[in-house]
Amino acid sequence: MPPRYSYWTILAGGLPTAFRAAERADLLPTFNRIREKHPDAEMMWFARGRLWQSPDEAQADLQRARIRRDRDWRPGGDHRDPREVFKNKRKREAGRREHASGRPPSRPTGPSDTRTARPPSKPTGPANARTARPPSKPAGPSGARTAWSSSKPTGPAAKRAVWSPSKPAATNRRTAPPPKRRPR
Repeated sequence: MPPRYSYWTILAGGLPTAFRAAERADLLPTFNRIREKHPDAEMMWFARGRLWQSPDEAQADLQRARIRRDRDWRPGGDHRDPREVFKNKRKREAGRREHASGRPPSRPTGPSDTRTARPPSKPTGPANARTARPPSKPAGPSGARTAWSSSKPTGPAAKRAVWSPSKPAATNRRTAPPPKRRPR
C-alpha cells in the first residue's frame, strides 16, 4: 500500500501516535479507548506537513495560498530576466566591433527572404566518374599465404626454457607411498 500524505491521526500528550486512517470513523473506537487513559488526547487531520482540525480547514488554506499570477510574475519583485543585461551588452559590443572594422555586418539586418539563393554545386569531371567508386576492400588476398610449419619458435618464445616436472608425480593416491611422519 503506498504511503498516505493526508490522514486522520491521534495525538496523545501533544505527541502523534501510530494510529492513522483515511476516514475519521475508522479511528473513533481507538480514539475513545486512548481517551480513557489520556484525557488530553485529540484527533487531528495531517496534510501538507501540518496538523489541522479538519480536512476542510486544510483545503481552505490551500485555496487561499493559490493566487493567480500573470505570465510576467517572477519572485523578487523585478519582473525582468536578470540575464538580459548581459545579452544586450554582448550585442552592443558585437555591433561596435563590426562598425569599427568598416566591414558590413555579419548578419543581414533585413528580412531573410531578400537573400540570394546559393547556386547549386556542379559536379566536376565526367558524370559516371563520381558514381563509380573504387571498392573498399581488395578482391583477393593481400599477400601469398604459407602453410603452417612446426619449426622452432622465433622471438621471445624461443628464449624460454621448456617446462619439465622436477619429480615424477604419482598418478593415483592408492599407488602413491604414504607420507613420512616425524618421530615424536
